[in-house]
Amino acid sequence: MSETIPEKSKIKILIVDDSAVVRKIISNVLLNQGDMEVAGSVGNGLLGVEFIRKTPPDLVLLDVEMPVMDGIEALKIIRKFNAQIPIVIFSSLTQKGAAITIDALTGGASDYLPKPVNMGDLNAAMKAVEELLVPKIRNLHARKIGSLSANKAHSRVETQRVVNSASLNQYKFGALCIGVSTGGPAALMQLFGEWKKPLTVPVFIVQHMPPKFTEFLAKRLTEIGCMLVEEPYDGQLPKPGMVYLAPGGMHMTLSRESAGVVIHLNDGPHENSCKPSVDPLFRSAAQVYGSGLLAVILTGMGIDGLKGSYEIQKNHGRIIAQDEGSSVVWGMPGAVVKANLAQAILPLDMMSKEIERLTCQ
Repeated sequence: MSETIPEKSKIKILIVDDSAVVRKIISNVLLNQGDMEVAGSVGNGLLGVEFIRKTPPDLVLLDVEMPVMDGIEALKIIRKFNAQIPIVIFSSLTQKGAAITIDALTGGASDYLPKPVNMGDLNAAMKAVEELLVPKIRNLHARKIGSLSANKAHSRVETQRVVNSASLNQYKFGALCIGVSTGGPAALMQLFGEWKKPLTVPVFIVQHMPPKFTEFLAKRLTEIGCMLVEEPYDGQLPKPGMVYLAPGGMHMTLSRESAGVVIHLNDGPHENSCKPSVDPLFRSAAQVYGSGLLAVILTGMGIDGLKGSYEIQKNHGRIIAQDEGSSVVWGMPGAVVKANLAQAILPLDMMSKEIERLTCQ
């Protein structure tokens, strides 16, 4: 017999979507979870904002295109009076949907969930929503209610690692690799917005995202920063001061050939249920750059990047991990830290200066 969870302990979720069918599908999925309940279900952003003001739920699932008030406007208003509540954007994998979702993710949304392609097939839609949505809810809720005592326990270790990051001074880095997932677009926007001059090394990024989304993320990062960010093509030769973002749905790896370092894209199997995955990039970059590789692992769900970090350590590269307090989800950086693979653990607001210092020597 499954354990009954008290109502007060259940994760209370507000669904904001103009489609009654979508709201019903999501409600059915949530009601099948023993630890979740539907706090409310409304049809536009204005009603969502009013609901959150009166009775804040534990998490909000927010559609983008809605009448009266769309999801982007609702997100901006919500973030003015509630900066902490996890908000998951629920959008279509269309060109327009991807662009709007990137705006939301860089504007304060915690994560996103692509709408199933075939919403007419109720069972298939429910399965797709359950597989993608439920883990996100649990991870984001766990991050929200993370105990202060746990953070205090980490603080001494983190302070020590921040100080020890000075030991990285002895290394001359020739490339920067960044792995990131949940909370990544906002984290990357902060980093790129703080850099006032191009880095003197090539930058390679894997952000867990499907096709179309990475294209718009590259554009936004280029607009806010001082470096050109692009999705590379297979066989491209990277240049210092340029940023190469792995295209959604493709792994990005590196090799050293007669012409120099070469970027490769491949449609191989998912790794850690991801494509692109951080591990293929980290593994190949470790082989190519050795002790000249600086890797940064930022906020994200799961453990993608952990196996690649072992390869970086084996080849004498160096790793900086984002700290728990500034991560939306401390899965990926936490896994690297717990494996004792990070030479420094830094809050996000210290990352840009430290990366610039280490790569512009």
